[in-house]
Amino acid sequence: MMSVDGLMEGEFFMNGDDACAEGAIAAGCRFFAGYPITPATEVAERMSRRLPEVGGVYIQMEDEIASMNAILGASWAGVKSMTSTSGPGFSLMMENLGLGIMLETPCVLVNIQRAGPSTGIPTLIGQGDMMQARWGSHGHYEIIAVVPDSPQEMFDLTITAFNLSEQFRIPVLIMSDEVVGHMSEKVVMRQVAPEDLVTRPRPAVPPEEYSPYLSGDDLVPPMAVAGEGYRFHVTGLTHDERGYPVMTAEAQDKLVRRLVDKIRLNKKHILRMEEVGLDDAEIVVCAYGITSRVAKRAVQLARQEGIRAGLLRLIVVWPFPEERVRELAAQAGAFIVPEINYGQIVLEVERCAAGRARSILLPHMGGGVHHPETILEAIREAAV
Repeated sequence: MMSVDGLMEGEFFMNGDDACAEGAIAAGCRFFAGYPITPATEVAERMSRRLPEVGGVYIQMEDEIASMNAILGASWAGVKSMTSTSGPGFSLMMENLGLGIMLETPCVLVNIQRAGPSTGIPTLIGQGDMMQARWGSHGHYEIIAVVPDSPQEMFDLTITAFNLSEQFRIPVLIMSDEVVGHMSEKVVMRQVAPEDLVTRPRPAVPPEEYSPYLSGDDLVPPMAVAGEGYRFHVTGLTHDERGYPVMTAEAQDKLVRRLVDKIRLNKKHILRMEEVGLDDAEIVVCAYGITSRVAKRAVQLARQEGIRAGLLRLIVVWPFPEERVRELAAQAGAFIVPEINYGQIVLEVERCAAGRARSILLPHMGGGVHHPETILEAIREAAV
């Protein structure tokens, strides 16, 4: 059913892309700019129909570069904004993603990953953009990236992504994949209570006392809205607390430290993971996205054989849960990391394990998913 304000409530059978769009609307998103690309087009199509019903605006831009720029501008006008894309478009958005980080602009970027590189297999799955999500733009920065494993989580984690973006004034990535985007399952939709929706910090001082990049202990500066009487200057150049360019090493050090530390020092408020059977696990399968669902079945089968296996499902991949992986490395003999790529997140697992436990990559080049038996066989071999 649809409420009087245009929000959907109840149980629905829909694919992950559509659920993502509904999650954005439930989170308060009222502006979407995008460009069609398989397998993310359904997100844009849904937003094009639904946003006018809730008083929002949908724009199809000329390309992904303009799409990312448009949602940054909309955010500075005070609107929660989002775009969606897949691999080639994600590459085009990287420069303006960096701009959004430098300007501390809350927004959400959805990447429905497909098999690459380049055009690859546009209609089939990949998980090859995970390191690009972390380091795709230039310079040093931190990023937040959530990874749903179901249409239900596409709805729920889109709301989470908007809340995190508003709380920390940063673009947040939803790193989904073609299978999760296109699979159809039951999705329970709900109206989100106002107290459960985060809105960006707003100035508590009059316009004449406002500095757009002056922050408190949480390192997140209040954000004025264009047209409300506050004067501000935003630039991709290194800038001071007034937003004015300052070309010195000292200004660069101060600014980059704050941009990085506002995420690093608040990891406990950002990290999310699911743990299955880890209390006594000797073999830990670390997985994310659709691969984690396959891995969960493999862990169940291993337990039936008497192998003490467990699953660490990464729900937030960036920032990476370093401390938890280090704890598990002191307990387990090996990590098995199934990925639909030739090895990306396994490098982070190996770094954090620091030689105390083996890190075993189980790659899949894309175009399909792992079979549970493949992961189970890797668990058996690691347990010997």
